Amino acid sequence: MPYQDVFVLFWNQVEESVEKGNFAKLTMAKTIGKPNLKNIFVRPVYSQDDFKVLLKFRYQSKETEDEEEELTLDETFKVLKSHLKTHFFSVILFTTKKDVIFKVNKKGAGSIAETLPSFSAVTQARKDEE
Repeated sequence: MPYQDVFVLFWNQVEESVEKGNFAKLTMAKTIGKPNLKNIFVRPVYSQDDFKVLLKFRYQSKETEDEEEELTLDETFKVLKSHLKTHFFSVILFTTKKDVIFKVNKKGAGSIAETLPSFSAVTQARKDEE
């Protein structure tokens, strides 16, 4: 199945984990080549009115400052989708119930795997925290 379709299925699990309140963190990893962009981290920012995330771009180079911005889940989906197969091969969703790993292979096919949870509690994001 094309990775774009599988990523939508993966993202449904992200949205479900937010709705259930067990979304802990999301990380883009396994870079393609040797880019300056090392990782993208997504941490929850819960409020009484809505749910947002802190999106953090971490760079290899010490000269490039890490970037952070607060976004909605829909905005985050668009940003992460644009980095798939251009900068990163995998995305890992960490919840308090399970970890979900999305991968793109070199032929452009996507896959989803689940493992036991790495987090037992949800921690809200703060600036300068990954």
